[in-house]
Amino acid sequence: MRGEVLHYDEDQGFGFITGADGNRYTFAREDLRREAAIGRGTVIEFQPAGGRARDVISIRAQTASPPAATAPPTQAGNAPRAPQHFGRSAESRPASATGLWDYFRRGLTENYFNFSGRARRKEYWGYCLFWTIALIGVIGVGLFIDDAMGHLDDLPAVTVGLCGAFVLATIPPWIGLNVRRLHDIGLTGWLFLAVLIPTIGWLIILVFALIPTQARENQWGPVPAGVRA
Repeated sequence: MRGEVLHYDEDQGFGFITGADGNRYTFAREDLRREAAIGRGTVIEFQPAGGRARDVISIRAQTASPPAATAPPTQAGNAPRAPQHFGRSAESRPASATGLWDYFRRGLTENYFNFSGRARRKEYWGYCLFWTIALIGVIGVGLFIDDAMGHLDDLPAVTVGLCGAFVLATIPPWIGLNVRRLHDIGLTGWLFLAVLIPTIGWLIILVFALIPTQARENQWGPVPAGVRA
C-alpha cells in the first residue's frame, strides 16, 4: 500500500504514517526495508499488518522521476500517485509548535472533535491556562455590557449568557483533551467517565492529568512531539 510519513523520530526510532485507505499506521526503525532518510511528507510503500506498517520503503525517487511519469497529476483518476494529504489535518502536522498557546489554539480548531491519539501534560495544562484566561475575558466583557445596560443590580443576563455559551462551546475539545491525556498515560479514554462520580470525580481526573507521559509508543500512538524519552 502507498502512504505518507506523518512523523518519524530518528533518535527513538519510531513514527507513524497514513495510508491511501485513510487509516493511520505506526512503524519502527526495524520496519524499514532499507536504511534511508525519511521524514514528514516522504511518500512510501508498506505492508499493513493490523495497525502497524511493515516493510516500509521510501519511493521518494519516483516522485522525482522524469516529467513524462508525473505529467498528469491533475488527472490521476485512481492511479496510485503520491498523495499530498492524508487523514486529519491535525495529524498531518505532528511536528507543530509545542507552545502553550499553540496547544490551546489547536484544541479549539484542529482537535475540536479529536478523541484519538495522545496529549502530553503540557498540552493539557496549556489548554487549561488559556481557557481560564479566555473565560475571565468573557466575564469581563459581559460585566461591561451589563453595567452599560444597568443590569448589574439585577440579573447580569449578558454575563450569564456569554459564559454559558463559552462553556458549552468548549465542552467537546475539553472532553477530547481528557481522553487523549488518558491515552498518553496508557489508559482507556472511557475512564473519563469517572468525572461523573459525585465529589471525587474531578479529583480522579486531576490525578490522571498529573501523571507523566509514557515515554514509549503505546496502542494510541507514538510519544507526543517535544517529550524527551
